[in-house]
Amino acid sequence: MIQALPPALVAGELVRLQTRQHVVALTFDGGGNADAAQAVLAILRREQVPGTFFLTGHFVKIYPLLARAIGRRYPVANHTVDHLDLRRLSTPAATRQISRAQTMIERATGRDPRPLFRFPYGARDLRTLSIARELGYVSVRWTVDTWGWMGLRSQTVAGAGRRVLDHLVPGEIVLMHLGSSRDHSTIDSKALPGVIRAVRSRGYRFVTLSGVRAP
Repeated sequence: MIQALPPALVAGELVRLQTRQHVVALTFDGGGNADAAQAVLAILRREQVPGTFFLTGHFVKIYPLLARAIGRRYPVANHTVDHLDLRRLSTPAATRQISRAQTMIERATGRDPRPLFRFPYGARDLRTLSIARELGYVSVRWTVDTWGWMGLRSQTVAGAGRRVLDHLVPGEIVLMHLGSSRDHSTIDSKALPGVIRAVRSRGYRFVTLSGVRAP
């Protein structure tokens, strides 16, 4: 597996990899259903492309075989237990969401998710950022969100691909999802093959976030 390059921390958060090399990190959030997960994994295997998977405790509990398959091949990361807005929880409750997810993910996948953590909805503040840091995590955001999760009323397969290319920079972190949207569309998995081809055609290669270290 290709190792990621050292991170660029902006306000304590990782928004892209700090490098001039033409590399892109594909990241996939698994928090709800797994409607597109098998398709995503098949595409990554076929194209020999690495990815990093941000999983919730709920996801690995509902899909244990899938979680184990992901852990055998790819780096995994912490996305809390229940995909709740941590800003709305007490400090002990927010801490439990992260620490319990860590245990569940490690048991299900065989991998320790530290130090990679992504806040549900990207919702965080100084208090919750501090909680994550104290638990040994880096807050991983993204350079571009494909908006595939919005569904076909707001996004298209072609539009998701264009967003990745429009934001293409060395060290780009791409946010995609393993589940379907509310209208049951799976835009990200359908856009993924085109994204891979287009990114490669521009001279970029793919890396994981496995080289990221806690501050």
